Amino acid sequence: MADQPQQPQQINIELGEKEAEGIYSNLAIITHSPAEFVIDFTRVLPGVPKARVHARIVMTPQHARMFLGALQDNIQKYEAKFGEIKIAGELGEHHSSFPAPKEPRFH
Repeated sequence: MADQPQQPQQINIELGEKEAEGIYSNLAIITHSPAEFVIDFTRVLPGVPKARVHARIVMTPQHARMFLGALQDNIQKYEAKFGEIKIAGELGEHHSSFPAPKEPRFH
């Protein structure tokens, strides 16, 4: 028998009403252990000294790497269509609580 290429498995993903509304976040706190990455999404509002975690995503290191690749791919597609995404820190301003990405340093 010749090896037949496997057909990709189709997954039916259901989106509930509450989840479809989405959650706004302007701060993500990322921690990790050897077994998992934990991303806590929150929002910081002016004049409010306290922030609450609105969503926590836990994933394996392998899934975190795959997520990074998917996010990079989508950012490239977005920028190809709408133009470069400017980071507030690059403009001398600070509009978001996400830290600005650091430029890679080569030694």
